[in-house]
Amino acid sequence: MGIGGCIGLIAVGAILTFAVDWQVAGINLDVAGLIMMAVGIIGLASYVSILKRRRVQPPPPGAPVVEVEDHDRYYR
Repeated sequence: MGIGGCIGLIAVGAILTFAVDWQVAGINLDVAGLIMMAVGIIGLASYVSILKRRRVQPPPPGAPVVEVEDHDRYYR
């Protein structure tokens, strides 16, 4: 579920909770809307945190290690 799905879930949950006055037998639409909004918020937060972790660039490497051979020790 991407960002659009999470925002859509939050919007549908808000509509069910705050804008609809239907009475459905066996379902409390206010609670269903609150659950949908909570799931959308949790999904959005997890998606953003994963996206943030993916976009973190590794630090640039330090100066390259140059190995210097000590020729003097071979010619003594």
